[in-house]
Amino acid sequence: MVKQALNRPDINTTLQEMGRERVPKGLACRPFRLAGVSSNMVRRLVDKPPSGIRSHFVDGWPSRADIQSMFRHGWPVLLLLIAMLSIQSGASFAKTLFPATGAVGLTSLRISFAAIILMAIWRPWRSCSWTELKKLFSYGVVLGLMNVTFYLSVERIPLGVAVALEFTGPLAVAICLSRKPLDFLWVGLAVVGVAALLIPSRTHPALDGRGVAFGLAAAVFWGLYILLGKRAGSGVHSGHAAAWGMTFAAVTVLPLAFLSHDHRFLAPSLWPAALGVAIFSSALPYSLEMLALKRLTPMRFGLLMSLEPALAALVALAILGEHLTLVQWLAIACVVAASVGSSFSFPLPPSPDTPA
Repeated sequence: MVKQALNRPDINTTLQEMGRERVPKGLACRPFRLAGVSSNMVRRLVDKPPSGIRSHFVDGWPSRADIQSMFRHGWPVLLLLIAMLSIQSGASFAKTLFPATGAVGLTSLRISFAAIILMAIWRPWRSCSWTELKKLFSYGVVLGLMNVTFYLSVERIPLGVAVALEFTGPLAVAICLSRKPLDFLWVGLAVVGVAALLIPSRTHPALDGRGVAFGLAAAVFWGLYILLGKRAGSGVHSGHAAAWGMTFAAVTVLPLAFLSHDHRFLAPSLWPAALGVAIFSSALPYSLEMLALKRLTPMRFGLLMSLEPALAALVALAILGEHLTLVQWLAIACVVAASVGSSFSFPLPPSPDTPA
């Protein structure tokens, strides 16, 4: 039966169209027999071959078109995953510098270097009106406050927990704008996850209260950042909006660093490390996200971004040795699940510079 199926006229015609000789009887079946593939499976493949099966069936290798298709659909996802990994690795490295610079001081250095890099790349002063600058100013102020509160949170509690708390901000925005009955389920999951993180138990002690407060404040600022960014970015090039926003964020955070009476961040010996944090937490991931977002739908972007709390916990475990309890892992999983669910209702809006 297998030989008869492989000797069908339409198969021979296809092979001739591809410029190949007719397969000798029994030769095409031998690899399938050696691999333990049943004749029924071969018959189904012959009767209804999926797209690209002829090249796979004859050569045993994907065609050039198949490889190009897989690369075209897969590389944006890979770029976004690398961007998220870069952000969380930069945040983990930044945490190791807090004893030398302080959280506010390092935030000011990181944002300042990032603003210089983005200004040099995009040169936004060539085309921007005063009306647009007014909108971008409030956007930049919120961006700066979001980053400084996040770093103050990471200074006191584990990175994965801080990211999970901060994620409740965009999650709340997505759910409020959607208003579907099913979204109450995602609200419940998020509440359960946050409660499990905040309520102490025998398995994990209570988190630092100020760290939790800063994490929730960062969530509020991230929510405002999304709303203001959508309004400020309308009609403005995304690169120009990010450059001006980062500049205004630096103007906001630098006075806070000087008012903190901790001026260790001014030591030039710390600037190369701060520049590295700026590159890995802002410039590099921003560039990768810009490339990925041209090929990703908003829903797919939101689904991938939902993995960030779990990714942050894994990166912190590898770099900082921050071990979370089973309850904390389950709590982060609840926040991730809530974010994934809300992405189907209202995808998380992409941001030019993800916090961390």
